Amino acid sequence: MLVRDLTAHDLDQVVELNDAAYPAVPITAIGEMADLLRVAGFASAAVDPADESTVLGFVIGMRPGSGYASENFRYFQSRGTNFLYVDRIVVNEATRGSGVGRMLYVSVFDLARVEGRAEVTCEVNLLPPNPESLAFHARLGFERVGEQDTKNGSVRVALLAAAV
Repeated sequence: MLVRDLTAHDLDQVVELNDAAYPAVPITAIGEMADLLRVAGFASAAVDPADESTVLGFVIGMRPGSGYASENFRYFQSRGTNFLYVDRIVVNEATRGSGVGRMLYVSVFDLARVEGRAEVTCEVNLLPPNPESLAFHARLGFERVGEQDTKNGSVRVALLAAAV
């Protein structure tokens, strides 16, 4: 498996993977996803080295100071720590459990180390529940640092951080 930069050529596959993962991540129209990639501080795709055009999973995130309007991102900014924020990480359902998600996070933690960040942060849905993602993040060393309701109370998230 190989992790490479996510590009505009990957956009259709990214939207398809993203929307297939609903409700763990929000349904996102192609234009919204393109906008998200424009403000992203980093975006990577996991691919098979024999076929780098097929995206098996992806991660999109932000650095502090981004103008990203997410209430979860703003929570982490308000903590005042030096962090990288993972807005979403999605793995093709057929390849879950094969190490794709772990590889994507290894790339994020490597970037955080290079940049001298103190932690990597993210959120995972509590409502609607996403116990598989909570367990996955716990195995990677993420700990709950807070909870909040979002989307006018229709979603509750666990706010997670892992030391670099």
